[in-house]
Amino acid sequence: MALATILTGKLKFAEVVQAASLDEAVEKLSVRSDISLALFDLAMPGIDSPANLRAVRDCFKTLRVAVVSGSKSRQDVLSALEAGVHGYVPKGLGVVDLAQALQLIVDGVIYVPPSIAILPSAAEEQPASPREAALPPKSALATLTPRQRDVLALLVEGKSNKAIARELDLGEGTVKVHMAALFRGLDVRTRTAAAVAGGRLLQAAS
Repeated sequence: MALATILTGKLKFAEVVQAASLDEAVEKLSVRSDISLALFDLAMPGIDSPANLRAVRDCFKTLRVAVVSGSKSRQDVLSALEAGVHGYVPKGLGVVDLAQALQLIVDGVIYVPPSIAILPSAAEEQPASPREAALPPKSALATLTPRQRDVLALLVEGKSNKAIARELDLGEGTVKVHMAALFRGLDVRTRTAAAVAGGRLLQAAS
């Protein structure tokens, strides 16, 4: 049974709005105030960093956000929870269990798969070597979605959120979400710091 059918048939949602990427999801969330639950797959284009999910949580305070993923990785579960999601639901659950997990999330419970209680092996707990720890697995630029890169390029040019929204044909709310993701992805707190860090990244990539 498709996830959309579970949502409408068992959880009684009136409508299911689908998106093919994180950028598209953010744009739809920004123009729809009636969406109460957002489900993200870790394989969705644009979800390269938990910071992107955190930005969604930061900008849509009343929205319930959960991951529905084929990955059973303990690290994926913990990373998603650290980003502030309200639940992590493995796709391998049966229809009844999947519906129950989603209902718990809707009801305000933080759902995690029972497998999270299984202690990791010594190999999984082994920390990265100092050299590996010093180098991120991907550059900050590589973790950005295409739309976030567009926003960053215009930010570096000194444009305001309103100007960025106008140039990219986006709502200001959408730009705000992308900006929040940029701040987290670049580990900065101000527009100026983001512009400086972004300028260096873009220059190094060119």
